[in-house]
Amino acid sequence: ERITIPLKDGLIADDSIFTRCDNLKHVDLVEGPIHETIAALLMEEWGNDMYEEIDSINQILPTAPGGVYYYEISHHDDGGKARAIRTWIRSVLRKINHYKAEHQRIVDEAATYLQLALPRDIVMKNVLPFLELPSYTFEGEETEG
Repeated sequence: ERITIPLKDGLIADDSIFTRCDNLKHVDLVEGPIHETIAALLMEEWGNDMYEEIDSINQILPTAPGGVYYYEISHHDDGGKARAIRTWIRSVLRKINHYKAEHQRIVDEAATYLQLALPRDIVMKNVLPFLELPSYTFEGEETEG
């Protein structure tokens, strides 16, 4: 009925992984970086949107087919549950990466204005550390390099 998985693209590679698992109706994400990052986002509305996206799979899964294999004719009907979970993981990753980029854009803009009013070292040491997101990098996120 329920599984707990990490937020990792490519985790569900085989469409038939949930064959005959029609009772799978709920997916939870492993506690950790995604939840810490959501909690640190500047805008409460972004966090709410992320939690809605995370929960969206639980609205889809109950009606998605698990898939079946017909031994007598060697035919496999790929399951929709695997495809739904794979699509959902990618959607959650896209959205968290978008909000992280928006968060950083706002922090950078605020730092620019703060440095006009306060000494740079005060801004860098006493203000910005409280606005930074956890350092975890999610798949698909562009990193500076």
